[in-house]
Amino acid sequence: MDDYSTKTAPPFLISWNLTKRCNLKCKHCYLDATELTGAEDTSTKEALLMIDKIADFAPSALLIITGGEPLLREDLTTITSYATEQGLVVVLGTNGTLLTLKLAKKLKASGVRGIGISLDSVEPNFHDDFRGLTGAWLDSITGIESTKKAGLDFQIQLTITSKNKGEVAGIIKLAAEKEATAVNIFFLVCTGRGQDVTDITPSEYEEVLKSIVEAEEKYGEQMMVRARCAPHFLRVAKESAPNSSLLKGETSGCIAARGYVRISSKGILTPCPYMPAPIESDLNLNKKSFSEIYLEDETFKKLRSPAYNGKCGDCEYSELCGGCRARSLATNGDLMGEDPWCDYRPKKNTKKITTNKTPISWTPEAVSRLKKTPFFLRAMIKKGLEGYARATGVETITPEIMAKLRKRTGR
Repeated sequence: MDDYSTKTAPPFLISWNLTKRCNLKCKHCYLDATELTGAEDTSTKEALLMIDKIADFAPSALLIITGGEPLLREDLTTITSYATEQGLVVVLGTNGTLLTLKLAKKLKASGVRGIGISLDSVEPNFHDDFRGLTGAWLDSITGIESTKKAGLDFQIQLTITSKNKGEVAGIIKLAAEKEATAVNIFFLVCTGRGQDVTDITPSEYEEVLKSIVEAEEKYGEQMMVRARCAPHFLRVAKESAPNSSLLKGETSGCIAARGYVRISSKGILTPCPYMPAPIESDLNLNKKSFSEIYLEDETFKKLRSPAYNGKCGDCEYSELCGGCRARSLATNGDLMGEDPWCDYRPKKNTKKITTNKTPISWTPEAVSRLKKTPFFLRAMIKKGLEGYARATGVETITPEIMAKLRKRTGR
């Protein structure tokens, strides 16, 4: 096995589609989830064994349990409790319609650190139509209030289409009023039912990203505002707001297989939710260890050492952005091809652009604390702390800064 370098370190972020069952019929669903019996889902026993494999290779990773709708699983708190006991940081992604105060308290008691709740409009009728259920908007708002009363942090998740792209500011304002810790704005990839609603144009994509950069500057002290599945985000930030705090961290565009992976409802490991997960696969955690798949699969290796084709290969922002690999794969069958949702034209013979990496110092006490963490996690933790420091204007990392970041992220 390779040493734990930046290319082979365990993932720090793992998304798990625990079920394909769902009580909604969202137009954009990449899983094409429906109200099924659950026969296709991983069993409780299999799920607990998978958690052992996750914790063995990626201890302390942030585990996002999602679906379908994970609240439909009767064994959910059994799974979240066990994952927490194994040292994983557990959060939940849900549509929020089934989230009562009693259940929110039960989830918190099981170790869940936070909840992401989907809300696609400030207008109830649009949200209900998009999600396929009358009353879904109000139920999701009720779920948000239940989460707050239970003392759980929550984030609001918004999926962008051409019909709600003008609502970004309104949703962010609503999230701030509800005291969310973050707003995540997702851009669709052409998979599942999302193939029929991926109607935002490349130019509209750019305009929405600019509005997100502006919102981060406005609300950054109160909550985090981020674009997801939008590698161009940092390139847009660099062009429209060169002094943005977004550019002071050690972040980059797509992190699929470079710190982030997805587990399907059948236990198949893929670099991201939008890359195919065939039912019969040798990437199944029921058959192999997590480390064996993550470190040895050729697709994962390619994504960790990318050699982009087309204009992504020519682009001066390739290290900062790199384009969406899932979009390229879905559109032209080339994992390393150019991203079809990018209108940017590379400036040839221009030096590659990266984020600003200003020097960060550490106090002896902070270094001592870092040395107490598992050796294979130190590089990841150090990178995350220094990125946070740059983004917030901190020049020296102290134990207090480390505690502050842990409180903010749950890590």
